[in-house]
Order: sequence, then C-alpha cells, then structure tokens
Amino acid sequence: MTKSFIILWVLSFTFFTSCKGDSLTIRSSSKEVGQAIDSLNTVMVYYNGTVGNVIGRNTKNGYNLGLKYQCIEFVKRYYYEYYNHEMPDSYGHAKSFFNPNVKDGKKNKQRNLIQYTNPSSSKPKIGDLIVMNATTFNPYGHVAIISNVFDNRIEIIQQNPGPTTLSRIEINLFQNNLGEWEIKNHRVLGWLRKK
Repeated sequence: MTKSFIILWVLSFTFFTSCKGDSLTIRSSSKEVGQAIDSLNTVMVYYNGTVGNVIGRNTKNGYNLGLKYQCIEFVKRYYYEYYNHEMPDSYGHAKSFFNPNVKDGKKNKQRNLIQYTNPSSSKPKIGDLIVMNATTFNPYGHVAIISNVFDNRIEIIQQNPGPTTLSRIEINLFQNNLGEWEIKNHRVLGWLRKK
C-alpha cells in the first residue's frame, strides 16, 4: 500500500465511524487559527486548525468560557453572550455536558439547563446545545448549537470540528413509533435548553 492510500483510508474510516448519519462536506482550508469563519446571532465561530490546538483560556468577567478555540468555548460563549447564561459548573469535557443521571425534560443542575435525552418527547429547538459522545479518535466528545430545525433534519453550528470540516452540518431527525424525537447520529447523547 502506498502512503497516500493509507492516509486516505484512515481519513475515510475516521469520517464514517465518527460522523455516521451526518451529511458532511470536506473542503481544504487556508484559514488562520483564530479567524472568524461563521456566526450565530452575532456570536462568532473561530477557526482552530487541528482539533487538539489550544491557544489559552477565554474568560469574561471571571467566568470560564473554555479553551480557545475548542467546541466548548463557542457554546459557552454563545450562551453567555446571547442568553446571559453562566453554567454553575464551567469546566469539563464536551461529553460531560450531558448528565446520564438526569431524566428527559429535567434540569441538569451542573449546566442550569433543561436536558433532553436522545430520543426525547421534546423536539429539538433552535438554540439548543447538542452533546455528542466520545469516539475512538476523540475521547472528549463534542458540543454544538442547533442553528436550524426542519421537519426531518437539524442544522448545527460548531467550532473546532477539524481543519477541513464545515462549521455547519445537517443531521437527520425523525419521530419514532413512540412519538419521540430522535437525532439520527449514534454519537448524540441529547440536547440542553435554556428555559
């Protein structure tokens, strides 16, 4: 096997094991770390290059927003700037935003948000924080904001999805036989909402 073939195979394997169900577009990038690449309600999404890149910690008025420009930093900055919301527990990896001990539709006290499981009796809404579990290649999980909701899919906006992944992707959504709403991605643990 050639080196190019091995690299292509690894990238394909990573894509299909971590993004099953996503309609994801890959593109090349010539962006600089820290460059604004998207926004939601005037809250900017910044390019981070490789997913492990860290520039330092971002804080506002003593509140920890997270490591620049990780996925957590965007969602916490969005909730802080758009909703004026500070989470009681301002630390933790992305997957820890979802508390498996909290029942569907009940308050997640660590984040001071209402938590919904995947599937849930509540349909996702624009502005919900979506939480994804860890993978073999990403032990920390991922968080993003739901930026649009359609009949059979959602759009999310995300920071730090990787150097060649778009800041916005769509994921399939359907209502199962029990009337529950399910985001069709095996990584999605659930979503959190500001009431």
